Amino acid sequence: MTATRDQLRVIDVDTHLTEPHDLWSSRAPAAYADRLPRVADVDGRPHWILDGEPLGFATASGVVRPDGSKALGTDFFGWTIDEIHPGAYDMDARVEVMDELGIHAQIIYPNLAGFGSQKFGQIEDVELKRLCVSVYNDAMAEIQESSGERLFPMGLIPWWDIDGSLAEAERIVGLGLRGIVMCSDPQLRGLPDLGEEPWRPLWEFCCDHELPVNFHIGASESSMGWFGTSPWPSQGDDQKLAIGSAMMYLTNARVLANLIFSGVLERHPMLKIVSVESGIGWIPFVLESLDYQMDQLRTDVQAKFSLRPSEYFRRQMFGCYWFEDLSPDLLINQIGPDNVLFETDFPHPTCLYPYGLEQASDALSDVDDDVARKVLQDNAADLYKIAV
Repeated sequence: MTATRDQLRVIDVDTHLTEPHDLWSSRAPAAYADRLPRVADVDGRPHWILDGEPLGFATASGVVRPDGSKALGTDFFGWTIDEIHPGAYDMDARVEVMDELGIHAQIIYPNLAGFGSQKFGQIEDVELKRLCVSVYNDAMAEIQESSGERLFPMGLIPWWDIDGSLAEAERIVGLGLRGIVMCSDPQLRGLPDLGEEPWRPLWEFCCDHELPVNFHIGASESSMGWFGTSPWPSQGDDQKLAIGSAMMYLTNARVLANLIFSGVLERHPMLKIVSVESGIGWIPFVLESLDYQMDQLRTDVQAKFSLRPSEYFRRQMFGCYWFEDLSPDLLINQIGPDNVLFETDFPHPTCLYPYGLEQASDALSDVDDDVARKVLQDNAADLYKIAV
């Protein structure tokens, strides 16, 4: 593993964009120039404004300072875009950071929209929220092209409109983007849940076009929150951040369980699902639990499934590994070396920066070279169609 950095074209499958303040306003149709997200001063502080109403403080959405040092705890709260490393928002600077770290390519997720685009679903105006998504995707296609295909943003879909989601997925393929960001709980907004029949055309399209469906932690209104509801009220802000972040990793267990037991993976055996920023340590236990629970079902219910939950996972699902160093060789082999991806979460609070690749190499020192190659390069290259 000592030469991994030099020999492999490492793919980092979870990073985030601090959206430039003109991302929407510079691309908005004239009639929506003042309605799409833009940044303006509110009481002397920059705020995102949507349709004339403050959406929230325009944060830096990251913890890496311009000098490359990393803020700890809640020190980054209150930062503006001017106080964060330019690699968070300037994609030319991002590529320079990647070169410094020895990373060939990155997958990119949003901040402002929510990790499942759930914030845009709260907008009442149908055309306005559609444009929030389509303009973002246009900008992401520009980033991918201008980076020389080293940056691969995932496309947003208007999940609050199932027909519109299929139409935007078709446009995403046309734009050359390599995957979609999915909200995990559309039923919270009165839509069918993802296991129901109306979503079938979207899953079929994703299968036909080999378009991975990415479920980032915090991908719905009920699961997102820096602090969440996990910490006790008496905890301090730093402690709440630590507890809330750690507990949010585990929320994706219910997403994977629902996808399996809903029959989505049974009906769509080519569909690929990624559990983003959730770690891998919990996966063997959850799969063992789901296998056990399937054995407790009535035989007529069991007959609906041709595989056990752990087998569906190995056929169609992926977990993302970053900070864990507790027997990763054992974990990866239990989960399946073809089902683990590598991430750094740059520039978010849990990011490995600036030691991401070094830390990963140390943790993977006991893993066979062919397994390390799959985790750091080949699995992501195959899944997202990235040339290496």
